[in-house]
Amino acid sequence: MNLKGSDEKHYIDKYLREDRMPHIWCPGCGLGSILHCFLSGLIKTGISMDKVVVVSGIGCTGRVAGYLKLDSFHTTHGRAIPFATGLKLANPKLKVVVFSGDGDLIAIGGNHLIHAARRNIDMTVICVNNFNYGMTGGQLGPTTPLTARTTTSPIGNYERPFNVPYLAAASGAVYVARWTSMHVRRLEQTITEGLLKRGFSFIEVISPCPTVYGRMNRQPTGLDQLRYYRENSVIRHGADPKEVDIDLNGKIVVGKFIDIERPTYSDLLDEVVQKAFEPELPKPDTSKKRATVAGSTPK
Repeated sequence: MNLKGSDEKHYIDKYLREDRMPHIWCPGCGLGSILHCFLSGLIKTGISMDKVVVVSGIGCTGRVAGYLKLDSFHTTHGRAIPFATGLKLANPKLKVVVFSGDGDLIAIGGNHLIHAARRNIDMTVICVNNFNYGMTGGQLGPTTPLTARTTTSPIGNYERPFNVPYLAAASGAVYVARWTSMHVRRLEQTITEGLLKRGFSFIEVISPCPTVYGRMNRQPTGLDQLRYYRENSVIRHGADPKEVDIDLNGKIVVGKFIDIERPTYSDLLDEVVQKAFEPELPKPDTSKKRATVAGSTPK
């Protein structure tokens, strides 16, 4: 039932598994908004839903796959990208999307991220970054800002975090962008662009985790974190990814950083296979040319 008291459904309801509701996400979590942006952006691409596959790993964001009424796979921790790679290579006509969190994609799955970007596998990766392992207790993660407190760094983090867009760009991604869960219209547009981009496209979404990370870093509600995003986000399209680090309570540089063209893994594979199996052409007869050069009359 909608807000007007009608039984008319929302236009994205048909893409959600209502039997899996209510969801497990905490009040103030940004995942609901991000999922809405994804579905809205996907609809705008015009891509047939029968050709879309969504793959998630383990974690809060990993539950996305289970809520979608699309072909979707909830894989083991850190293995979403290699699973998605296998799907793409087995059926190149699929639109493959990896939708997972920073702990899953950047920590245990980091090696797979690097090599999928290096190979330029044709897929879209949406990485929801809430700066901690939210589902398992709020532990320190590979994106936790310096000096930020978590359950396993109660006096502050002293491990330098990954600059995620820089990691993706340096590894070879052809499309790299970052937004927060507050930038819903811009995020929706970016997801649409990323889905239509051929090659490895990577979108980082900064999202609140008020239950654990926010509470431990003086932002105890989702509204507190959204207010922080509004006051501290700086839009810089085309910014050098190496300059978009995130510090605790510092500015968040958002925008589209990389949008380039490069042959995909499938393009190069098709080229190699074609060369390997094309028939060998007969060698041209050069005897006549040699005889003429020597000044003799060819027979």
